[in-house]
Amino acid sequence: MAGSPQSEGRLSEVKFLTVAEVAKVMRVSKMTVYRLVHSGELSAVRVGRSFRVPEHAVHQYLRGAFRETA
Repeated sequence: MAGSPQSEGRLSEVKFLTVAEVAKVMRVSKMTVYRLVHSGELSAVRVGRSFRVPEHAVHQYLRGAFRETA
């Protein structure tokens, strides 16, 4: 089942990060990132045996976490 050309165009613009890259950006351990992904707090796509996290999902999570502490 193919998506529309518009949605495929937007998907090609999404930057995906590895778990290690997300951990580095968030300054947490990789295990913390895995916990966030498995709990559903952080969106991710499974590619084979690994996960890729859309960069915008990381920024969205951090904005939400910042609002909760402010």
